[in-house]
Amino acid sequence: MKKSHPIRRAMLATAATVSGIVLVLSLKPASDPSSDASAQGGASPQGGAEQSAVQDGAVTGAASKTEYGPVQVRVTMSGGKITKAEAVQKPQGGRSDQISADSIPKLNQAAVTAGSADIDAVSGATYTSAGYKKSLQSALDKAAQSGGGGSSSGSAQAKTVTGDAVDTQYGPVQVRVTMAGDKITKAEAVQMPKGGRSDQISANSAPKLNQAAVTAGSADIDAVSGASYTSAGYKKSLQSALDKAPQSGGGGSAAGSGQAGSGSGSSGSGGSADSGNGGGGGGGSADVAPDARVLTGAVAETQYGPVQVRITYNGGKITKAEAVQKPKGGRSDQVSANSIPKLNQAAVTAGSADIDAVSGASYTSAGYKKSLQNALDQVGG
Repeated sequence: MKKSHPIRRAMLATAATVSGIVLVLSLKPASDPSSDASAQGGASPQGGAEQSAVQDGAVTGAASKTEYGPVQVRVTMSGGKITKAEAVQKPQGGRSDQISADSIPKLNQAAVTAGSADIDAVSGATYTSAGYKKSLQSALDKAAQSGGGGSSSGSAQAKTVTGDAVDTQYGPVQVRVTMAGDKITKAEAVQMPKGGRSDQISANSAPKLNQAAVTAGSADIDAVSGASYTSAGYKKSLQSALDKAPQSGGGGSAAGSGQAGSGSGSSGSGGSADSGNGGGGGGGSADVAPDARVLTGAVAETQYGPVQVRITYNGGKITKAEAVQKPKGGRSDQVSANSIPKLNQAAVTAGSADIDAVSGASYTSAGYKKSLQNALDQVGG
């Protein structure tokens, strides 16, 4: 037993030495502080880098059509987080009142808790929940695009912008584009007409329209044969997305490359897809001051048709207002022709959506004010 002592002592000494080395190493920082910083800086775009790029304040999403009525969500953002969510439009009338009263508070709370549009539908309110989530995502897209573009890790700082939903004879069409600089790098239809033959038409036309949008880099694209209504809706929503894109570009003329066109109708040659419907606006946005912003509000559905307002905003004031969509057909033509110029003038004079309804045009006036408020919400405070 005594002969083994030297070996045991050597083993104990070695173990002690190793333990000492481990102890010394454990006292050193695990990594250089600069390494930690660089590691955090390279985090996924879903992390803090994106949150810091999200605009603070109230942002209203586009109205989302459902089978029982439109749903529109407004969120209040602070520090990259949703601090408040509310439905400024919801299905109403009959049983819809009860369903909305039950589901909307739950959806509002879920949005704040999740901090995103990835929330569960409320049982018994499937359509309302789906519309809520779409409008919520639209609001978050607008908040991100207005926040200064810090969320993209790519060298081109790509930004995703979702256009307003456009109602067609066969269903809504809504387009989302990814912009890198002033180029469209991706286009996709997030809503298309569905059901019956519409499924086949959408499946055939959507890929062609998406490709055409990327190739043209504007809403000046040809309609797909056999899909005239879908193509027209696509182009309007695409133009809406492009109108919003300059907000995230950080200055420069809001007119962009596609807004100085002739405004010759819904498929205009490079101009605003809706500028021909202006009603008292007229000259498009070719004369927009370099630091002015052109903002298009969400479509507001009325009993007689959709109303959508576009404003030019400069120096904290509304310098121009125009209705790019208004009720049409029958007596609506006369009502719109009389009321829209008055509403446009009232918006410029008041500098807000707090304007009086035009006598004899209550529904049109209410829709105008909703869309005008949505455009002002996009100003960013």
